[in-house]
Amino acid sequence: MSPPAASLAARRRSGGRRRSSGRRRANGRRRLALLLTGAAVLAVGASLLAPLFRRAVNELTLPLSYADIIRQQAADKHLDPALVAAVIYAETRFIPRPSSAGAQGLMQIMPQTAEFLARRSGATTFHISDLTTPEVNIAYGSYYLRYLLDEYGGSETLALAAYNGGETNVTRWLESQRAGGHSLTVSDIPFPETRDYVLKVLQAQRDYRRAYPQQLGYG
Repeated sequence: MSPPAASLAARRRSGGRRRSSGRRRANGRRRLALLLTGAAVLAVGASLLAPLFRRAVNELTLPLSYADIIRQQAADKHLDPALVAAVIYAETRFIPRPSSAGAQGLMQIMPQTAEFLARRSGATTFHISDLTTPEVNIAYGSYYLRYLLDEYGGSETLALAAYNGGETNVTRWLESQRAGGHSLTVSDIPFPETRDYVLKVLQAQRDYRRAYPQQLGYG
């Protein structure tokens, strides 16, 4: 005996709903799988691109060139390579150009300072035009930093103040502070330009250590 038409229709509708529900579940699982796969691909891509992104940001905001020369000169002069890089950053951001006062090259060496350093180091073939050569400029700038550090008892603050403001001024500031029983700190530097310069270099020194450990020989 054939089932009533209404019962057959009901079973068909029920079966259709089960098939539709099953298709929706299958489609949902496929979409979830695709989303998870896409998320995994994005995560892997981000991990691979992150170093490239950081490098690009560093090159724009904290450039570094001539790292091999900086490492060599820092080692020869017993300097922190990040300090040498930081001075170059503060002086020229690694784009050498003469200043309005006549300072030359990456580390902005004044001709009279270079001549003094050449005599002190025993150089016999030095010419002022040599300061436009990165290797020579970094060598003389590093030598000058070493000289200033030795002059001021290893104080980076005083050496940098003298690099920017001149030894005569720093010596005068020191004598004034000592007369009052005080040492000379960054905040005591009376020239705003020199005070800002010292702070800028010291901050850049920390940044270069963090951003370029391998290039500067820390890694």
